[in-house]
Amino acid sequence: MRVAFGSDEGTPLSDELVAALAAAGHEIVLRVEEEPWPDVGRLVGEAVSAGHADRGIVCCWTGTGVSIAANKVPGVRAALCTDAETARGARRWNDANVLALGLRLTTPATAREMLDAFLSTEPDADEAANITKVTDG
Repeated sequence: MRVAFGSDEGTPLSDELVAALAAAGHEIVLRVEEEPWPDVGRLVGEAVSAGHADRGIVCCWTGTGVSIAANKVPGVRAALCTDAETARGARRWNDANVLALGLRLTTPATAREMLDAFLSTEPDADEAANITKVTDG
């Protein structure tokens, strides 16, 4: 899978996320670091929206700012998640295409679990009508 990754600062967690993506065989098509969080969210969102990446991962201190910035890009559905079940649900019920994580409280183990859940889960066909309301308005 092609993944766009962005973090407003380089941290051990952001390094761990990139390493986990590579170890799982994903192609990192964009890596943005050390840019202001609004730019991180926008750049990753644009990569996903334009089809350069299948999914995106964005990080900032709380994860909130990058998720808001990414969601400003048409076609992006960024979900701020704190655990694997929330990440799985974001994909299953909302067809989220960008995962937002907070650097402050997310442990490497939880981050890997969220990545695995987010990248391996497909939308639930039974939720198609609801997903259309989210994706098409």
